[in-house]
Amino acid sequence: MKLSEQVKPISYLKAHAPEIIRTLKDNPQPVVITLYGEAKAILQDVGQYEETQETLALLKVLALTNRQVEEGKLRPAAESFARIRKRLADSQSCVPCSFRRGRGTRHRGSLPVHRRSRRH
Repeated sequence: MKLSEQVKPISYLKAHAPEIIRTLKDNPQPVVITLYGEAKAILQDVGQYEETQETLALLKVLALTNRQVEEGKLRPAAESFARIRKRLADSQSCVPCSFRRGRGTRHRGSLPVHRRSRRH
């Protein structure tokens, strides 16, 4: 169905709101609502809206990535994975503070701070 066929005046929306909302579920096309002949609002199924927002978020990530590529802010994949592995290894070798109270930890307020790292 063409979008031009989905243009409705606000008076139609007022009189047929339940019908329009039921139609949105079956028809993925949004409904354009006009006021005095000008498009003023779009009615869209929630699922379709969520898909649109997810697509928009992915496009923003792609645009940011492309900008970083153009600016030369890249790191080889092997180097990135090595950094991730190192961080994982460091975090796994760190014994939780609840097991080490009084042995190698210092507590500032309620947040524990390790002497060898300040990750907590």
